[in-house]
Amino acid sequence: MSTLDYKFEDLWAYIVHELPDNLEESAAKTGALIRHKGVKSAADLLRIILTYGVTNMSLKATSAWVFASNLGVMSSVALFLRIRDARDWLSQLISTMLDGEAKPLGCKGLKISIVDATVLTGPGSKGTDWRLHTGIDPFTGHINSINLTDNSVGESSKNYPVQAEEILVGDRAYGLASGIFHVHQLGGYVVARANLHAIRLCRSDRSLFNPMLEESNLPKAGVANFDIIIPVPPEKSSRSHKTWKLEKAIDWIPARLLAVRTIKDTIIWVITTVPEALATDEVIMELYRVRWQIELEFKRLKSLLGLDAMPSRQGPTAESWILARILAAILVEKLLRDSGVFSPWGYTLRRQAVELHSAARE
Repeated sequence: MSTLDYKFEDLWAYIVHELPDNLEESAAKTGALIRHKGVKSAADLLRIILTYGVTNMSLKATSAWVFASNLGVMSSVALFLRIRDARDWLSQLISTMLDGEAKPLGCKGLKISIVDATVLTGPGSKGTDWRLHTGIDPFTGHINSINLTDNSVGESSKNYPVQAEEILVGDRAYGLASGIFHVHQLGGYVVARANLHAIRLCRSDRSLFNPMLEESNLPKAGVANFDIIIPVPPEKSSRSHKTWKLEKAIDWIPARLLAVRTIKDTIIWVITTVPEALATDEVIMELYRVRWQIELEFKRLKSLLGLDAMPSRQGPTAESWILARILAAILVEKLLRDSGVFSPWGYTLRRQAVELHSAARE
């Protein structure tokens, strides 16, 4: 049993306040609720999908619950189709609710997101079925971006909604030239573990720079700084693995390569495009140091949501099932956040949401 297995009707009156105002409109535009046959409103449909997603009830049992809860009349087949068609709607709701979660804290007012991806597998899987690309705020631990893809999409900065003057902090997968270029084009910055075997680095005169040759000169303590530029490779026109020539670079991105020795004498190389005027070398290394927080977030998501207990691997409802659980987690997080001293009633007051929900039910 999942720790999210509870009756949504106990919290639904409060959850409605956290939902976007335009449920009916968004459900219709995404194809989740074109006809109201068997269901009274978009809010009721979402309540049904969330109940199926966070409990471990079967389609047949959920269908019976819908009737018993006076939410409509829906066969298990009709419920299957509703859940299957809700994928885009759930993704849009998650995106809307996470919009603006990254806060202007830290480096000279810049927004900061720690990014990483985790693998999700279904029953009987022999490999990766889905990847959950996630961004979190390092100061609050709150999720600020979610992107669910299949196993054909690898880890990259391209999977995140980068904002101007936002810093993406990631591991080696985010320290590649193509991903850094993507963030740079959008006006953002990168802090990432440098993958020295998969990226070319140059000096200011555009000659190749080999950090390995500098390792013996690195100090025992403190941060070593190398000003570099990153040549961005041209788009691949074939599957050839031939080395491309530097003169074919489509852009040159100014960056810093930082290095520190651990107590065990392991050298950590970190690459960043954040200007030194906005963040010192020490601040950049501290940012990378807190990257581990996202690993804890993945552990929480998997243990609390039971994401590794998918009812199917690649079935028509698998993606909606995952998204429903993630949306439920975001809603619970918002309710817990609103229960602080600044909100004595423990939830966000929004008259418009109540009126819309009531009108839809009538």
